Amino acid sequence: MKNFWLVKQEPSSYSWSDFLAEGQTAWTGVRNYAARNNLRKMREGDEVLFYHSGEDKAVVGIAKITQSPYPDPTAKEGDWSAVDLAPVKALRCPVALSEIKHNPRLKNIQLVRQSRLSVMPLAESEFRQIVKMGTA
Repeated sequence: MKNFWLVKQEPSSYSWSDFLAEGQTAWTGVRNYAARNNLRKMREGDEVLFYHSGEDKAVVGIAKITQSPYPDPTAKEGDWSAVDLAPVKALRCPVALSEIKHNPRLKNIQLVRQSRLSVMPLAESEFRQIVKMGTA
């Protein structure tokens, strides 16, 4: 069964443009236990929204998981995980956090309730609603 996710990244560190240029990436460096546990639930083929945090605060593209969780090679200590992602497509229009907050169908997503979490699950309906907003 396919799952749906949102990952956050500061565009000054690694942007959607960087991701497109590379064509794939290892999603490493997550050092929050809740986010790590979400990473560990990801499976190859799951769909992911790519969110720019920081000043932009917007969903900018769709990606997919290409490699299920494995030990994070950047971890010097502790039990951390990583996954591999590949870009699928950019959203025609970025979906700003303010738009997400004003959509009643999205009022309970973790992006609104736990804004600092860097990896979070979405219901399929939430995922599809955000994609619809970005392609309208």
